Amino acid sequence: MYIIPAIDILDKKVVRLREGDYQQVTNYDVSLEEMIEKYKSNGTNFIHIIDLNGAKGDFSNQEYLFGVIRKTDMKVQYGGGIRSIEKVKELLDAGIHRVIVGTQAISNPSFLPDLSKAFSHTEGYADRIVVAIDVLDEVIKYSGWMESSPIKLMDYVDKCLSLGFYRFLCTDINKDGKLGGTGIDLYTKLLDHSPFIKLIASGGVSSIQDIEEVSKIKVESVVVGKAIYEGRISVEEVQDWNLQALASM
Repeated sequence: MYIIPAIDILDKKVVRLREGDYQQVTNYDVSLEEMIEKYKSNGTNFIHIIDLNGAKGDFSNQEYLFGVIRKTDMKVQYGGGIRSIEKVKELLDAGIHRVIVGTQAISNPSFLPDLSKAFSHTEGYADRIVVAIDVLDEVIKYSGWMESSPIKLMDYVDKCLSLGFYRFLCTDINKDGKLGGTGIDLYTKLLDHSPFIKLIASGGVSSIQDIEEVSKIKVESVVVGKAIYEGRISVEEVQDWNLQALASM
């Protein structure tokens, strides 16, 4: 299991939200460019960037974000406001390593089937698509966590798998931004239901000890944001962990 550092962008600023609430924003006095350079200089080659404006339908950040991303050779896992198959294709063609689909996949029943069909002849495409599952008390949330889906969690996982999508980014909203520990119970339920999915855990990591606990349940990776910004986990610790994970593969 490896660590993917998270950078959330709102109004072109690096921020973190608490429980996905846009009224509970912590701003950090650092730019996206500076954060990318900090991770790169410490040997990290994979970052997770979320456009929080895009997640609620405001695309004013995108030109800025794409401009920054094009200048880095780091692998980027990108999400927020991806509403069309054309946008997925544009991002993949532009060199984004992984594209996260969330709201559109939930709110538009034909989106995932159409996406699967559009890329069915493209080798390795499924490995570059991440399906976001943002969960509050086992209810799937979307549109910046402002709307609730009637689709049951495990039914949705089964639907995605049937269409060839197997990598999931699962955020336990109850844990997100609180530095109070991760959603071990939720991740365990998902892996018990579908042991072969590639699960990316997100939300609540506050220490290396939390990461050690998550690693015991065989998730593929864990996204860490606020704990790094608040000094609970150092960039050097992220580097050391990932080097050990690479060596053990």
